Parts: sequence; C-alpha cells; structure tokens
Amino acid sequence: MPIPEDVTGDEIDKDVRQELQSLPKGLAEDVAKNLVMVARLIDEDPEGAYGYSKVALRLASRVAAVREAAGFAAYASQKYSEALAEFRAARRMTGGVDLWPVMADCERGLGRPEKALEMAGAPEVHKLDKAGQVEMRLVAAGARRDMGQIDAAIVTLQSPELASNSTQPWTARLRYAYADALLAAGREGEAREWFAKAIESDKDGSTDASDRLAELDGVEFVDALVEDEDESETVTVTVTEVEAPAEVEIDTVIEPEDDIEPEDEFSQDEQTSAEVDAGDDEDGSKSAAQD
Repeated sequence: MPIPEDVTGDEIDKDVRQELQSLPKGLAEDVAKNLVMVARLIDEDPEGAYGYSKVALRLASRVAAVREAAGFAAYASQKYSEALAEFRAARRMTGGVDLWPVMADCERGLGRPEKALEMAGAPEVHKLDKAGQVEMRLVAAGARRDMGQIDAAIVTLQSPELASNSTQPWTARLRYAYADALLAAGREGEAREWFAKAIESDKDGSTDASDRLAELDGVEFVDALVEDEDESETVTVTVTEVEAPAEVEIDTVIEPEDDIEPEDEFSQDEQTSAEVDAGDDEDGSKSAAQD
C-alpha cells in the first residue's frame, strides 16, 4: 500500500521502535511506516488502517506491537473475532494485562456479554492501572445493558471515579455512559445532570454529550451561517447555551446479585472469577463493541 512521502517511520512510539530493532533495518523501517499509517487512519478511515495493519502483520507477525496494532485496526473495523485473536497473541508475547478490557469488549461485539462479565471478575482486573480498571467498568456496564440489565449497568458505573471532582482522561466517557444508562432507565432528570457534567469534563469533544443534552432540552442546532441560494444573503442563527447544573454526588452503591458461571473456552487463569465493585464477570479497547 502507498506510503506518503512525509511518513518516515520515526513517528512511532520509542517502545515500539525498540521492539522493531529485532528486525533487519530495512524491514524495520517498512514495518514502522505501516504502523504510522495505522495510527494516522484508525479514527477517520478504519478500513484503510486495517489494510496497512495487514501489511505490517505480513512483514513482522512475531512482533507484539504489530499484533496489537493489527488487533486495534480490526477492532475499529468491527472485525471482533480477528481483533480478539490478535490481542490474545500480543498478550501471550508480552504477558501483560493492558489489553484485557478491549479483549472483553470484543466478546461483547461477538454477542457474548456473559464472557465479558466473566472477564470483569477475573484476577487480571486487579493488575490493571486506574485507567484500565475504569475501561473494564465501562465494558462491564455495556455487557449488563446488552443483557437488558439496565439497573445493574447503572450500579456498575457508580464508583469513586464517577463522583470525583477531578478530571481524568476517562472522566467524560464514564459520566457519559452513566448519563446514557440513566436515560435508558427512564431517569431523564438525572440523565440531564450527568450529560451536563460530561460536557464539563469533555475538553477534546470525545463524546456527543452536548448534542444529547440539547436533545433532552428540546434545542435544535442549525448551521450558524446559512446562505440563501436565491438572494445570496447570510442569515445568522443564535442558539442559547444551556447552563450546567451543580455538582451531583453519589451516596449509595447497590450490589447486583446475579452470578454467571464461567464457560470452558478459557484457560484456567482466565476462568477465575472475582467480584469487581458492582460485580459479576467479564471476558477478554473509542469507543466498547463501544458505548
């Protein structure tokens, strides 16, 4: 596949570059350039990113970073079975647990929310950093919703991270997921408050919380400048901003009570179940099948 002239391969992360040092120099450069294209296209053109990932995979399938990139490209293209296989391969190579939440979300994408919940209760979850544990909580809540357990999904999302006044990279998505679950449960007033709180923490516009809040308030957005085709005159349309409500705190966490039996497909270390805060299980990364 064509590589733009401005892509040198040096743009990749230094840890990935170090992994590629095991390859001959020319081959390492080719792989690096394809990985740069994967990163460049994955959000706007997932299929294009997937194509470059297949080239990198063909060139260096024994490099963990390449398998991981291929997994994310397949995941972004909703090829969940392929993504899960690549993530598992990368995990075997590195022995790490960072991919555990996205592996569980692949199970959701394959229509197996019970396996995602099984992974949410596995010992691997306790080895994740804070960001990974929040991602796991989001996946678990999504699995609950897949199973029609809206109230359990709401409880799963209730956590110190949700109630905290500090803004972290995951804050907007966590608040958005909580607001969306509340709305699905018919708790519109509370949903409005949390969509507003999601907007406060969404500095880079990673969610459409502002659109969801406007929809709840009956506000219709139009282009600020509309050109009349006949008279070529400009019409200015003013939209009133909705003021965000005061802080909302969570007092109570209710533990859901349903247990899920693990299935035989997983190895012994993946079948261990341990309660995650709002509990049950989950099996094994913008978006999430994404929430």
